[in-house]
Amino acid sequence: MKSADIRQAFLSFFEEHGHTVVPSSSLVPDNDPTLLFTNAGMVPFKDVFLGRDPRPYVRATSSQRCVRAGGKHNDLDNVGYTARHHTFFEMLGNFSFGDYFKRDAIRFAWTFLTETLGLPKEKLWVTVHVSDDEAEKIWKEEVGIDPERFSKLDEDNFWQMGDTGPCGPSSEIFFDHGPEVWGGPPGSPEEDGDRYIEIWNLVFMQYERDAEGTLHPLPKPSIDTGMGLERIAAVMQGVHSNYEIDLFQNLLASAARHTGHEDTRNPSLRVIADHIRSCAFLVADGVLPSNEGRGYVLRRIIRRAIRHGHKLGAKGSFFHKLVGALDAEMGDAYPELRNGRHQIERVLLKEEEQFARTLEHGMGLLEEALADLDGEVLPGETVFKLYDTYGFPYDLTADVCRERGVTLDEIGFKRALEAQRERARAASQFGADYGAALDLEGETTFTGYDRLEDGARVTAIVDREGSPLEGLEPEQRGLVVLDRTPFYGESGGQVGDTGYLHLEGGGRFLVTDTQKQGGHHLHHGVLLEGELAVGDEVRPQVNAELRGATIRNHSATHLMHKALRLVLGDHVAQKGSLVTPERLRFDFSHFEAVTPEQLAEVERLVNEQILANAPTRVEQMTLEQAKAKGAAALFEAKYADSVRVLTIGADDFSIELCGGTHVARGGDIGCFHIVSEQGTAAGVRRIEAITGEGALAWFREQESRLNRIGERLKAKPEQVEERVDSLVERNRALEKELERLKAKLASAAGSDMLSQAAEVAGVKVLATRLEGVSGKELRGMLDQLKNKLGSGIIVLGVADQAAGKVSLIAGVTDDLTGRVKAGELVNHVAGQVGGKGGGRADMAQAGGSDVAALPGALESVPAWVEERLA
Repeated sequence: MKSADIRQAFLSFFEEHGHTVVPSSSLVPDNDPTLLFTNAGMVPFKDVFLGRDPRPYVRATSSQRCVRAGGKHNDLDNVGYTARHHTFFEMLGNFSFGDYFKRDAIRFAWTFLTETLGLPKEKLWVTVHVSDDEAEKIWKEEVGIDPERFSKLDEDNFWQMGDTGPCGPSSEIFFDHGPEVWGGPPGSPEEDGDRYIEIWNLVFMQYERDAEGTLHPLPKPSIDTGMGLERIAAVMQGVHSNYEIDLFQNLLASAARHTGHEDTRNPSLRVIADHIRSCAFLVADGVLPSNEGRGYVLRRIIRRAIRHGHKLGAKGSFFHKLVGALDAEMGDAYPELRNGRHQIERVLLKEEEQFARTLEHGMGLLEEALADLDGEVLPGETVFKLYDTYGFPYDLTADVCRERGVTLDEIGFKRALEAQRERARAASQFGADYGAALDLEGETTFTGYDRLEDGARVTAIVDREGSPLEGLEPEQRGLVVLDRTPFYGESGGQVGDTGYLHLEGGGRFLVTDTQKQGGHHLHHGVLLEGELAVGDEVRPQVNAELRGATIRNHSATHLMHKALRLVLGDHVAQKGSLVTPERLRFDFSHFEAVTPEQLAEVERLVNEQILANAPTRVEQMTLEQAKAKGAAALFEAKYADSVRVLTIGADDFSIELCGGTHVARGGDIGCFHIVSEQGTAAGVRRIEAITGEGALAWFREQESRLNRIGERLKAKPEQVEERVDSLVERNRALEKELERLKAKLASAAGSDMLSQAAEVAGVKVLATRLEGVSGKELRGMLDQLKNKLGSGIIVLGVADQAAGKVSLIAGVTDDLTGRVKAGELVNHVAGQVGGKGGGRADMAQAGGSDVAALPGALESVPAWVEERLA
């Protein structure tokens, strides 16, 4: 059963039982400062549980996308090294807001699992909280769960989303993979094994925990359930690792193709496949890489994926190329992913290019430090130097050291970090927060409305430590304050200008960003050549190309805001914006998705105004006059008595209060195209759009992509869709034929292996190592060999050198199980490769971590068998 079918079956089941199907909310929680990301299916309903957000329904169901990669719920470090940890996952959930409670929640879960999905009842194990006698009675007396497959636990069965908020006892449902898989039931010493896997958690929401830790009864007891789609898909598809389900196969194949590494079982490929999911969806939900908060977590995930790709041998930028495979897999279920694909690819590519330089330099320095290391602990000062001076992330240093068996001096690193923060008085994740504590007199006069160059005098310089300087030397970074500047400082959603400060002596200071603090414009950057001192005269020159692209996007934002109000209604109000040279992003109030027809009309209205080519008018007036003129005041901000009013478009199409820079005429925008529309929170939508050269480049790329596809398919553009459908059908037929041939080859290989069998005390014994066989395929090969052998004992071993993992399986034909037990045999072999296992008398499996010991372990099998048969 495919993952998409499971998702739909779940939603349909609960819809049939009176639940309203609610679309997945954004990964960025709405107005919830306690959470970095949406990390569970109930997060969008938090205020509903608390009685603060009345809804027109009392039952809901959803498939909520979630991220756990920061804060309390953080699975990042486990991803790639375990079978079931992810940074991104989908949570299937059904919820009751004061309607039904434990009895119906339990019955719904049991019915869906055993009837809709058809899971055997004897394969399910149930747990409840030690105090929950009511739930125990329902499970045992009404559902009829076998008491032998039931546990009462303490902390594991009390659920809470965070340190505060809704919480309550829970009942968990586990799937039993059978005795051939090592592990014990929940609550047992062996519960960390893979035999029993939690698939569903039913939370009986009864309390709210306050900041003091006190539990208060909720106004209405409610139900919150969660079942990981990836986990239940693994069960339904008969695999033990989430990375083996259909949702990951194309991603792993794409990652393998773009990194040049063929083994899709490699942990680094799993890291990449997982991380493209979280990164793409975070960008789709408006998160961009940065040095703090959510943006920093995104940057950390991206960079971790890139490093694992380089570890596999990837050359150049590769990570952004996986977005297409993700879109093919999940775009139907999440249109916002498909609509935002182009932007996602651009964001990831830019981050890859930026990190490439950092990674190359930092890895070289880290390798040198490890080569010179005396002992097994990397000093905290070394880790901090990589982090602070060269921008090499701490977690990547930790990853590399873990792989080399080296421990980090975490205490020393934190001590150095704290000392740096004291010196700088304010620090970000990657460097000093320039200007955070500046005490400057006067103000900077902004002259950039009508010019891109000017003459100015340096009034202050600040170094990396946040301390005042008299001057800068070449290659030294710093912050420069001028008495006047044409550089626009970031505000109102418009990013700061970049460019150069030209020195009198011929040198240059590269301005990489411009920020505002009080009445000053702060020019961040690095001195490329020459000398710069306080009091020097300079010639500021804004990057005209980037400023031009930025103002086109900014003016288009104003026109689009008006067009949205005309098409959707006067309730549309700006809730946030970002204007960069590459694109514009606009958040606005609206309670449903904007239809394609409405988006087309918005786009038509904006381009109509661009073609009208009316001049932009800038007026200074009182706030009352501006209101009387109909100017839109944004964000309920505080305005001065005199305000700047922008009128853009023919017939006073758009009138807004704005301090940003804009085009002289509407036609300067060139053209306008909406790239994506999606929801970001309850009642808030987001549009991303492009203009001018950016839009033309986008159109050219779409046409070029279609033509390239047509050339490869030997079809005209209008014939591409039909040709692709034909190829998909042909590919399916070829895959079936490939599976048939693989089975035939495996059978032939098995016959060859039987010639290696030795006779021990009159019994045939085969103990051999296989290559290129997955752990999943071992059981099938064992069954074939047992059938062909007729009577005998078999041990098969597979070593994954890259992962440092050994997989073992032992089989004993039925006529010999009274004398030799497969479980005892496999444990004998596993003990020599650093592992253990178990299973039935006729078949048992095990794992280990000592790859080098596998040959000797297999060679010991005949002697062990002979001793048992004696």
